[in-house]
Amino acid sequence: MSLYHVYSLPRELLETLTPRNLVNQTPARSPTPEVAPPASTGPRACNVCLGITFLDVNDQRAHFRSDWHRYNVKARLGGGNTVTEAQFTQLVDELDESISGSASSDDDDASNDSDAVNALVNKAKRQNRSPSPDSSGPSAPQTALTWFHSPPSTQIGVYKALFPRPVEASSYLSNIKEMQERVNDGRSWAMFMVAGGHFAGAIVRVSPTTEEEPEPDHKGKRQKPKKPKPDTEVLKHKTFHRYTTRRKQGGSQSVNDNAKGNAKSAGAQLRRYGEQALRDDIRNLLQEWQEEIDMCERIWIRASTSNRRIFLDYEEAVIAKGDERLRTFPFPTRRPTQSELSRCLLELTRVKVSHLTEDALRAQDEAFLASLPKPKPKPAVVVPPEREKPKVPKLSKEEETLRDKWSRCLEMVAKGRLEPLKAFWEREGSSIGSVDTPIPDWAGERRATFLQVAAEAGSEDVVRWLLEELDADPTIPVPTSKGGEVDEPQGYESDASESRRELPKGTHRTAYDLARTRGVRDVFRRCAGAYPDRWDWLGAGRVPSTLNKEMEDEREEKKKIRRKGLKDKEPEPEPIPPPQPVQKVAAAARGAAAQRLGGGSGATDGVAGLTPEMRAKVERERRARAAEARLKALGGK
Repeated sequence: MSLYHVYSLPRELLETLTPRNLVNQTPARSPTPEVAPPASTGPRACNVCLGITFLDVNDQRAHFRSDWHRYNVKARLGGGNTVTEAQFTQLVDELDESISGSASSDDDDASNDSDAVNALVNKAKRQNRSPSPDSSGPSAPQTALTWFHSPPSTQIGVYKALFPRPVEASSYLSNIKEMQERVNDGRSWAMFMVAGGHFAGAIVRVSPTTEEEPEPDHKGKRQKPKKPKPDTEVLKHKTFHRYTTRRKQGGSQSVNDNAKGNAKSAGAQLRRYGEQALRDDIRNLLQEWQEEIDMCERIWIRASTSNRRIFLDYEEAVIAKGDERLRTFPFPTRRPTQSELSRCLLELTRVKVSHLTEDALRAQDEAFLASLPKPKPKPAVVVPPEREKPKVPKLSKEEETLRDKWSRCLEMVAKGRLEPLKAFWEREGSSIGSVDTPIPDWAGERRATFLQVAAEAGSEDVVRWLLEELDADPTIPVPTSKGGEVDEPQGYESDASESRRELPKGTHRTAYDLARTRGVRDVFRRCAGAYPDRWDWLGAGRVPSTLNKEMEDEREEKKKIRRKGLKDKEPEPEPIPPPQPVQKVAAAARGAAAQRLGGGSGATDGVAGLTPEMRAKVERERRARAAEARLKALGGK
């Protein structure tokens, strides 16, 4: 164990300490500042531009309006270095911009000069900016300790949490030297731990106090020097425990209530009371120790997120939430007890010591760097080529009007709106064309004609009007989809009047094949019977047969006969048997009970399926009941 105390390090060791990082890199020396030429001072000199002098006031005013002077002023304000006139001219040439040094009253020229000066200043800032660390090299992980080296082979480690915040790593050595200074009452810490209903707190002194010279007594003799105080001393301490967690399950009752809802058991109520009592006890203790806590240099708290609110998040809190003295223990801790606080105090104040030579340290650093995982190469980002969007051709007013007419007509045909369709066709039919004009591709319709669209939509009135009045062609084939596949109409066989016929080779489907309902197909058959000479209905039109009034009447008559036959075949309901007398029902019940007890004619059936032992037992019981019945009969006589 190290005997060095962080607040009482030997002076010889402090004078030889140098900071050491994890990979044994010596700190970079600050660059030697360049010696500027002697600056001339006087009423007609510019102290910013390296002491340049002027003959008269006009030259001095012109210099103050020049870009060179304005650049040097901005550079000095930004923490940069000023340049000579020749260097400024070289910077302007590298920037490839023409900057006029004359004083012009034009606003555009002034703005251009200002932009050029700003560009030069920004460029200088980017060049002076520290380069970003190489991402390809291994990076050492952050540790809780910072190490110092003392030649020839001594290293000491101190926890970073002891230093004030915010502070850079380069200032750790000066902070350690400041920590060796003595104060009157010594430096003090406040340490608190709470977990699982256990609490431990203490106010400790971590540095020695200033030693006072012993005063002589009245006889002129000097008193004996007092015994030196130890490096650390516990000034106040307190521990207590409350029942807040379930045994062998862990977790406080409040956390369980937030996750699963409030439990209503007696144990849950006791744990809630314990949490409230623990919170009140801790806050009362903090109030009692307020003066000592205000004088502490560090405040160490070990608590979970919910328990941390006990110390900070409440009105009139002794410890402010953003207090710079707050620290957490930088190492694992055990159950909050007084002995655990003492162990943590010793761990924090005792420096870690190792004895390694420079070669051993260098080998250790190289082995550590080799063990670090190598950074994964960044995957090359492949930018997919942008697809060219298809250019939408611009339409003229006539084409837009024609497309609008087609869209309105197709909508009325698909929705079966016959009366508006008739009026629209009388008014605009000539501009669209004939009824068999193919539907344009831009309409996005899978069918070729109005008749095919109406047949697939199941509109009987529109199909009848197209076939009878407009003489639509039912033999036009249905276009096939991409790849030559046939688009089958959904729901064709749900209302079929006959079995569907297979397509012969070399033939195509027609409007009749698109009909989904029986009513639409009957419209095709009636038109085939009424106008047989218009089209090849039964061949190219694929209509299976014609249909007329007599055939429809005959079909209806057959349906009526079939319904009547089915009605005659329905079985008559069976008559409900009359209720039996009560005496017969009682006698039947008695007989069944006798059979269950082993008597009656069904005794043999009652023992079926039983084992031989059970059968023998049932037989003995039956014989015993029979003997009792005979004895009762003899006694009655």
